[in-house]
Amino acid sequence: MVETKKAKLVIIAHDVDPLELVLWLPTLCRKKDVPYLIVKSKARLGTVVHKKTSAVLAITSVNRKDEKEFAVLVQKARDNYNNAYFETVKRSGGKIMGPKFNAKRKLEERKATNESKGI
Repeated sequence: MVETKKAKLVIIAHDVDPLELVLWLPTLCRKKDVPYLIVKSKARLGTVVHKKTSAVLAITSVNRKDEKEFAVLVQKARDNYNNAYFETVKRSGGKIMGPKFNAKRKLEERKATNESKGI
């Protein structure tokens, strides 16, 4: 559903065991621009589909009377999960160099200032 973009919202349980079953799903959702949420337990997802547990739920269609509430939910999913990821990626790294690099840079700067002074 996500690969063909038929899913309008993907809801993933956080307590899935083994985790490898759903570990790749947020990345795929970001790549295909499908909003996703992570909920507290797979038992909560199971109640939606009338089963004991469920690891993932993909919503493909909604009743007309619920479209407004669904749009709010999708917007919250985009803000809290999809868009928050890209902000984190932009911040990570931050061009902060390690101590070895900084020490080497300071040494090169001192040499350059000494040469310009004629020492």
